[in-house]
Amino acid sequence: MIFFCYSIWVSFSWVGMIIYLLINLKKIEQLKIQPLIEAQPAVVIIIAVRNEEDYLENALQSVCNINYNNYRIIVVNDRSTDRTADILQGFIAHYPKLTVTTITTLPDEWLGKNNALYQGYLSSSEEWMLFTDADIVFHRDAVNKALGYAVKHKLDHLTILPEAISRSVILNSVLGTFGIILMMHMKPWGAKDPKSKGFAGIGAFNLVRRDAYEKIGTHARIKLRPDDDMQLGQTIKSAGLKQDVLGGQQYICLEWYKNLKEFCNGLMKNSFSVVEYKLGHAIINALMVLVCFALPIPAMLIFGSTEIRLMAAVVFLFQIFYMVAVRPNKWWYALMIPFTSFLIVYTTLKSAFLTIRQGGIYWRDSFYSLDMLKGKRT
Repeated sequence: MIFFCYSIWVSFSWVGMIIYLLINLKKIEQLKIQPLIEAQPAVVIIIAVRNEEDYLENALQSVCNINYNNYRIIVVNDRSTDRTADILQGFIAHYPKLTVTTITTLPDEWLGKNNALYQGYLSSSEEWMLFTDADIVFHRDAVNKALGYAVKHKLDHLTILPEAISRSVILNSVLGTFGIILMMHMKPWGAKDPKSKGFAGIGAFNLVRRDAYEKIGTHARIKLRPDDDMQLGQTIKSAGLKQDVLGGQQYICLEWYKNLKEFCNGLMKNSFSVVEYKLGHAIINALMVLVCFALPIPAMLIFGSTEIRLMAAVVFLFQIFYMVAVRPNKWWYALMIPFTSFLIVYTTLKSAFLTIRQGGIYWRDSFYSLDMLKGKRT
């Protein structure tokens, strides 16, 4: 009887969640349909790079050739040891709008990327700042359309949801499920509603008005957050500033990770910080993913009666419908929902226990103690 009730609850929850997601994702306008603008406010594009030789050239080719006049680019080279510096020198010679700031030492109690973005801010004076990553490929009109939307709607912060794909078919299928969990966490369609807890913050494209950025305390306020992009968005929303989000399909693109191993390593570094390094919260989150995402379909099909298996079939059909409706997912990504969910549970718990056991995290060859990460002084 308990299992039957659980199956009913899971079925209604999944159907309701998918309807909820599809309705609300439709509320997010697409960047590609926004008009171009002629009156172009000054914007500085700040890119933090460290050992980015695999992606940097393509990314810079795109951002150096955007359809925008009133802009410049600051690339902050944070202690790179590969060919990154050589690639940057080649671009400096051909693109006068691009300047490079080189960091040789990391200040105490700063994560490298956060410090690099902050240094870019200190080297600029433009009204608008676009914080972005070193692996982002921009459509020529992306920045123009984004600035036009931000100015028209008098925004303080605009985030673009990028089109993230991988060369790994398995990882692409995993990202389909991860996207569901991420959207349910952020609820980005609520970013523009002051009464909603929804927010938006994506490292690929965080466009911020300078006075708003300074009002929230700049990156100095989140200098030890591995999830700096989401924290920036959440902090701006919490400050009562005006925020919005657009979909960036075909306009803001990246290969987030090359393979499943890289994805898991990235998740390991970020997941415990999302729950403020609280073990109880990490366990609760893992249990929620286990009960709501990982177990339902396998358990209902293996142990369920005919009625319960029919419920599982209905849930699975709705999962397929979601994957088909939300591009660039494919229908069979629905088959990967249990696998991805078990993977997220494992990674979340491992991240928490490993961080506690070693007393902190290693990030880009530097160690940060839990006391430091929690803002405590010893």
